[in-house]
Amino acid sequence: MTPRDLSEIKRRLDPNKRYPAAVRGCYVNDDGEVLHTFEKPLAMMTQEEVDRYMTIFRRVLSGTQGQNLLPVRFSDALEDEAFKRFYALRQSRLGDETRVQQLYGEIMAWLAEEKNARPQSADAAKSMNCTLILLLEDAFDQYHRRRDGEVDRDRSDTMYSYFLCAVCPVKPRKPELAWQAGDFGITADDWVVAMPEMGFLYPAREEGASDIYAALYYTRNLADVHDGFVAHVFGAQTEMPAARQQEALCTMLQESLQEECSLEVMQAVHETVSDMIREQKADKQANPLSLGSPDICRVLTDCGVSEAKTEAFASEYEEVFGRNADVPAVNLVNPKAFKLATPSVSIKVDPAHADLISTRVIDGQRCIVILADGAVEVNGVNVAINE
Repeated sequence: MTPRDLSEIKRRLDPNKRYPAAVRGCYVNDDGEVLHTFEKPLAMMTQEEVDRYMTIFRRVLSGTQGQNLLPVRFSDALEDEAFKRFYALRQSRLGDETRVQQLYGEIMAWLAEEKNARPQSADAAKSMNCTLILLLEDAFDQYHRRRDGEVDRDRSDTMYSYFLCAVCPVKPRKPELAWQAGDFGITADDWVVAMPEMGFLYPAREEGASDIYAALYYTRNLADVHDGFVAHVFGAQTEMPAARQQEALCTMLQESLQEECSLEVMQAVHETVSDMIREQKADKQANPLSLGSPDICRVLTDCGVSEAKTEAFASEYEEVFGRNADVPAVNLVNPKAFKLATPSVSIKVDPAHADLISTRVIDGQRCIVILADGAVEVNGVNVAINE
């Protein structure tokens, strides 16, 4: 999905305008017991309640595509039961009660599976984890976009109808001393809804059009995309988690480039790919930048890596990801951070000034050299550098 597609949906979740009509919810424990279900019109809620619900649903569309936001495609759209359920829910605008209950049931099945997989201590066995499953549906006109990219609001091509799901942990809040009714007292042991651990948008939206064979899946934890949730709900598999992709790419660069994996090369790769990401991001109608093996090899060559080493990288890449697979560019390079680390020292540098760092061998010792181009502070105190 393009940044423009995401932004357009996020604008619909403005709590002051109340575009969506109602919120549905199912409150369950991890034994699969339904504690409460509800359907609340937004028009009947207080402003504070609407703000809270919209904040939760906006979180499902937040983060970085390729990391927190992952595409999920249905395996066989014609026969896939998950696809039929999703499509029916969208067509009925969450009015198909049987399909709604099926969706709740799949999520509860995953919760029970997760509970059984967790090691159970005596204290954990006494506690009960609860989850709130929230659903929200909405629809709006997809206006015609002229050749210059501007929207013609006098022409509507079709309607984009979608729904969002947020899966939120519900956690007990510890009693605290607080001001109550003219005196200090202990607050109630309330259960509080936390921000979602996962969720999704269906259908995905591409260039203003609905892609009914795809959903956009949200995971809060980059290292754990909750494969079981995706398998139960979508009947599909997710991509390799962002954290594992980053780790795999780092390992490939180290093992394939070997002695050519220098600070200068990594600085050049970081700068080159960061520029590519920024250029792609500037185009609001373009999808986030993804790179395949040929793209990364071309970057390595431009940064001074030999042909033999780029071929070694390509071989490892294809073995791990596949010959024609792409990875999000943000999993190769983080444009907002440049970090050096040794076993005892970690240095974070503004990527715009990464050229202030170099490596040298001084008196037989390998050293990281940082150019002090201004004041130097230690714990907030300006210090002198003596020759």
